[in-house]
Amino acid sequence: MKILSFNPGHDGAFAYLEDGHLVASIEAEKHSRYRHSPLSVADVFNVLGELKEVPDVLCRGGWWPSDTHLSEQHFLAGYHGISNSDIIVGQKRLLGKTVEYFSSSHERSHLLCAFGTSNLPKGTPCYALLWEGVIGSFYKIDSELNLTKLADVMPEPGHRYALLYGLADPTFDKSVAEFSRFSDAGKLMALASFSKRSKPSDEEEKIIAFLMQDCPHLKPKECEVLRHCQHYNVGLDDPEFRNFAGIVSDRIFDRFYHFAESNMKRGMPLLITGGCGLNCDWNTKWKETSLFSEVFVSPVANDSGSAIGTAIDAQFHFTGNPKIDWNVYTGLEFIANDAFDVSLFDEYETNYATIADMLASNLIIGWVNGRYEIGPRALGNRSILASPFQDSTRVRLNEIKQREQYRPIAPVCLEEDAARWFGCNHPSPFMLYTQRVSTDALAAVTHVNGTARIQTVSSVTNSHLHELLMAFKARTGYGVLCNTSLNFKGRGFINNVADLSAYTIEHNLDGFVIEGRSYMLKSSTNYQAYLRMPNSTAGPT
Repeated sequence: MKILSFNPGHDGAFAYLEDGHLVASIEAEKHSRYRHSPLSVADVFNVLGELKEVPDVLCRGGWWPSDTHLSEQHFLAGYHGISNSDIIVGQKRLLGKTVEYFSSSHERSHLLCAFGTSNLPKGTPCYALLWEGVIGSFYKIDSELNLTKLADVMPEPGHRYALLYGLADPTFDKSVAEFSRFSDAGKLMALASFSKRSKPSDEEEKIIAFLMQDCPHLKPKECEVLRHCQHYNVGLDDPEFRNFAGIVSDRIFDRFYHFAESNMKRGMPLLITGGCGLNCDWNTKWKETSLFSEVFVSPVANDSGSAIGTAIDAQFHFTGNPKIDWNVYTGLEFIANDAFDVSLFDEYETNYATIADMLASNLIIGWVNGRYEIGPRALGNRSILASPFQDSTRVRLNEIKQREQYRPIAPVCLEEDAARWFGCNHPSPFMLYTQRVSTDALAAVTHVNGTARIQTVSSVTNSHLHELLMAFKARTGYGVLCNTSLNFKGRGFINNVADLSAYTIEHNLDGFVIEGRSYMLKSSTNYQAYLRMPNSTAGPT
């Protein structure tokens, strides 16, 4: 069965399944478009390019009726709802053919994406935690995939978490805002790691009570009642606010943990989904609770996985199979045939030993391979890579990325070396958990609290990156590199060579690699210094 699914709005995406295999997931924000973009006409043509024939089923993910045209509401499931009665089934015309039509709720899309992409076999009972900007709930999934909500533990956990960042940020106009900024949750996660205090003051307890109150929606403009509190517009460099960020992070986690400890059977698997599933600190805490036999988080836990989840839901409805075969590298191929000024670059046949030598000599490069990663994390196909040893590299990478200096840089590590450097004795391929760094040598990827958000790589998960890491290990003794996403500020991954060339020049990369070819920027002072080194292995072709 061939299933084409789409989520048209926030974090817009297409997903295409063929006989239980994820052929492609096309995300609207990729190709250097604004983060969280809705689908565009270009995306429609991109997904049509992936189809070999007309699909059997067309799916649309559910959303808020108020955001949907009145004429479409009858055919669209809502945001909430987990029962089969919330599913809409019918028929539509597509490319001259009558196909089945399916729509289920946004809530179901998260839960089905989590189960369908997990390693749990069909029929495995489990729990699920869906926490995001609106929903904060636990569920039980039985052997027949019946979904039962156990409790709404906290409204809007992702929004309330991000709202704390906005509370302290004087550049955020809280007097008119209806919702927190999408980027603030990730920034607060970084700031929370600076916390050195666990006990809140009496005033801070009042702020916590305000942020965690049980109301359907807490608007930023309601924070005006806190304008006389010490953290209001205090600025994000304030050490006491950073202490408080860690306290609030722990308090939100604790609310969910205490519910799970008191109300859920121990020893069952837990699926984590929703945007808060990208919080590596919380994911790690769930693993460390020992309440669950295993914990799974999808790399598309946020709304970028909603189209996949609706496709899985449709597959389950029509075939009884809720599982898919998938790979994290199922985005679109890189567009390498766009025009760019090749004369600005020295061009090489890619040699992993040479690239490793350049990286070891503190050059920073863009790294492109195959199809782009699904989800928001760069996992070695649309990455910026650098040596992991010096903190100055972290500073330079944040300058290249045009982002705050408190933001950490993640390591990518050979799977077989992860236990030695990060105490990680299992694969962690999606950069979703933190580990304690066990050496002082990796300053660029060690966050202020001594942890790192690690991605492990094997020859199976990413053969090209694995080969580069092996070459870097042969050169330096460490199979570890800095890995951060290849994107313009506020936009999704770069996916064509014209953008990549422009980014390299404008943001001071030293060059880039596109599979079999390397392009080093002639005007880069770092590259020219490397060429003058007596043991330099470079030589343009």
